Amino acid sequence: MDLLAELQWRGLVNQTTDEDGLRKLLNEERVTLYCGFDPTADSLHIGHLATILTMRRFQQAGHRPIALVGGATGLIGDPSGKKSERTLNAKETVEAWSARIKEQLGRFLDFEADGNPAKIKNNYDWIGPLDVITFLRDVGKHFSVNYMMAKESVQSRIETGISFTEFSYMMLQAYDFLRLYETEGCRLQIGGSDQWGNITAGLELIRKTKGEARAFGLTIPLVTKADGTKFGKTESGTIWLDKEKTSPYEFYQFWINTDDRDVIRYLKYFTFLSKEEIEALEQELREAPEKRAAQKTLAEEVTKLVHGEEALRQAIRISEALFSGDIANLTAAEIEQGFKDVPSFVHEGGDVPLVELLVSAGISPSKRQAREDIQNGAIYVNGERLQDVGAILTAEHRLEGRFTVIRRGKKKYYLIRYPKKKDPKC
Repeated sequence: MDLLAELQWRGLVNQTTDEDGLRKLLNEERVTLYCGFDPTADSLHIGHLATILTMRRFQQAGHRPIALVGGATGLIGDPSGKKSERTLNAKETVEAWSARIKEQLGRFLDFEADGNPAKIKNNYDWIGPLDVITFLRDVGKHFSVNYMMAKESVQSRIETGISFTEFSYMMLQAYDFLRLYETEGCRLQIGGSDQWGNITAGLELIRKTKGEARAFGLTIPLVTKADGTKFGKTESGTIWLDKEKTSPYEFYQFWINTDDRDVIRYLKYFTFLSKEEIEALEQELREAPEKRAAQKTLAEEVTKLVHGEEALRQAIRISEALFSGDIANLTAAEIEQGFKDVPSFVHEGGDVPLVELLVSAGISPSKRQAREDIQNGAIYVNGERLQDVGAILTAEHRLEGRFTVIRRGKKKYYLIRYPKKKDPKC
């Protein structure tokens, strides 16, 4: 199937401005396309991933993607999909976030591809030097207030209020499209479905300034979850692409816990598996859902894509260790990932009676209860059951000298941390 047909099969097409014209263009020419990413945080999150990977699909089909970092528009704030005014961030903050996002985008696109290398641009390069008179005459003159008021991003904010700053956002994004059309021959803009109004504003500006110029817009559905909860959110927060904000283990766990009702759709969105491979997993899901083969494949494919092969192996090791209770074989780095959100306690001293540590760390409420927990076999140290009420925890119980993992019952984990020894020379 052709590229547009594949995107439609994968459910990645929400709207197009001219489907037949776009299909013809994609089949006959090497097309330059772009998608914008405003730096509203110091990392992209998995809500951006479907759009990023769609750009990658275009490149694999021979087209040339431009990832546009919104160094200028990030200073303004896009009202699309927002119920209230965004908080304006300092220029230095946006510059730092822009650099981080540029680095992240670089992981997914090929900048040395023969014939169609990807590019990264920052719209501050052309919007920053633009004076207000020139902008109002060359861009603002082409937009009536009536046209702008009709856009969903503005309509949804009429009652609660919208500043002139955010009201003008669509004109800045429209100018991006015009600028890339002129300098890069960019004929297509893609984005999430909430960007439809901004994309069509760009097409309108190109039409008015370039006559019968042919450019196109395509939007991707915003990813949802079948249970009604927000995609990309967990109890501990947003799932980020930055491994320092969301560890590869947490990332892997998010995908492996995907609902049966969502998993095939996510395989189409977020992996590069073929139609035949995904259909085989769909059949296995129907016949043996308890094996969770589709979820395992999804978690492995996306984790490897975002964090690499070694991070995937590490995430699988942590998952298997937690499932089996075989904690002792984990490295300190893996323990930090796997037990990031469990209660922790810093033990400053040396050897310590197990009973005393259970009380100090809040694992058992009293020494009497601690003794009962130990005698009843409810206490595990680094995966091994200890039933000796007189047990002393020594350096041998410290994994890499840094951690002891204590489990009470089947699932309640606690992490004992040990401070690093000070260098006697200091």
